[in-house]
Parts: sequence; structure tokens; C-alpha cells
Amino acid sequence: MFESLRIGFIGGGNMGEALMKGLLSATSLEAGQISVYDVSKPRMKYLESTYKIQLKPNAGELAATSDVILLAVKPQTMSAVLGDIHDHLAHAPLVISIAAGVSLSFLSTGLPQGTPIIRVMPNTPALVLQGASTLARGAAVEDRHMDIGVALFQAVGKAVEVQESLMDAVTGLSGSGPAYILLVIEGLIDAGVLMGLPRQTSRDLVLQTIMGTVRMVQETGSHPAVLKDLITSPGGTTIRGLQVLEDRGVRGAIMEAVEAATLRSQELGKK
Repeated sequence: MFESLRIGFIGGGNMGEALMKGLLSATSLEAGQISVYDVSKPRMKYLESTYKIQLKPNAGELAATSDVILLAVKPQTMSAVLGDIHDHLAHAPLVISIAAGVSLSFLSTGLPQGTPIIRVMPNTPALVLQGASTLARGAAVEDRHMDIGVALFQAVGKAVEVQESLMDAVTGLSGSGPAYILLVIEGLIDAGVLMGLPRQTSRDLVLQTIMGTVRMVQETGSHPAVLKDLITSPGGTTIRGLQVLEDRGVRGAIMEAVEAATLRSQELGKK
């Protein structure tokens, strides 16, 4: 699938770098097939020296020489970037945007009619190649385009296709979700310290507990409630702790957090 495919990155920040790293380590892509343009020259030099990829002097030249153009820029600069590449897409490359909140309709109005566009919502664990990415296809995207898009983001974790109407919910869940998990991790580590454990010991135990629990859910395929019941013995320690969490409304608070983040994503999208 990736033989002779030329992939150009406009924007070489953390997420762009994560994708480059994943593509080079998990696919058949060679460094010479990847190019980047970033407004920061030091950043481009860093990417060139680290990954041996090609540098382009401007967004237009990158677009003209790429089969897949990945827009990894901030939403507020997207309009200018679309203007820079608009006249360099006669070869009909696939355009992929990871800019949060930028809709397919906005992207399509800034590009030539018929341009295949995919909107992607990745999340920060992609930085360690364990991301969760969702892809929504534009009107001109064919299955062959989507196959390429999914394969690219599978290089940095799990990738699934969704309808664009679900992107705000995705933002509230997997986009913001790592922050919720980190809050829980922080709380558990502090709880261990409160109970007398050395901080490093508490940290090690918490991280392994979370990683092991995730693996248990993945490999058994069981509903989390079923696995929870296996841990919860009558009158034991776990049910006492769960009682506190239920009394404090933790489950409902998590659901409300996802709902609030989803609604905020909708508000930002309208702006």
C-alpha cells in the first residue's frame, strides 16, 4: 500500500512527529518518502536530522510533490494554509486534517472541488504509538483513500472510521479522555502516599494496576462490570471502596465530564 507513496506534513509539531515516527517504525515507508514543511526552521532541521526526511521550502511545493498531504497545524492557521496549497493540487492528492474542530465543510470550501479530504481526531497517546484515532470521510473520498488513512493512523495506535457527526463526542471521550485518566492516576498515587507508601512505589503499583486492568478487559472480552464483580467479594475491602465511589457519584461525574467536553467541542466548532 505504501510503495512509492509520498507523504507530506504541513506542520511538524508533537503530533506530526509522532505520526512520522510511527510510520517509519511500523510501516514499509522509507524516510525519503516523507517530507515536511513547518514555519519553524529549527524544528524542520530537528526533524530532518532525527528522521532523515525531506524538507520543503513552503507549503505549496510540499503539496505539489505529495500523494498524501497531512495538515497538522493549529485551527486558527488552517485558512491560510488552505490558501497556500489550493493552486498546487492538480494531481488530486488525499488531504488529511488533524486540526481539532475544523469541519469537512470548512476544509472543502478552501480546496478545489472534488479534493478527497479526511478529517481525523487523534489523541495524545499517539505520542507513544498508543493513540486512538477516528477518521471521517469527505464526499470525494473513496474506499482506497480511507484504507490509506486508516493504515497511516494504525501506525500510532488504533484507528476507526466514524461519521463526522460523532466527532464532537469523540473529542469529549477519547480526545479529552487521557486527561481524565491522568487525574485518576494522580489521585491513586497520592492515595498510596497518604496510606504510607513511598511515592515511587505507589506510582509503580498504580501504573501496573491500570495497564494490567486494561489488558484484562482487552484479552477476556468481558464487560467491565463482570470483571469488577470477580474482584468484589462479599463484605470485603473492594466493595467498601466502591461504596465510597458510588456515594460520591464518580461514575456520573465521568459521564458528565464527557458530556461537557462534547458540548464544548460543538461550541468551538461553531466559532
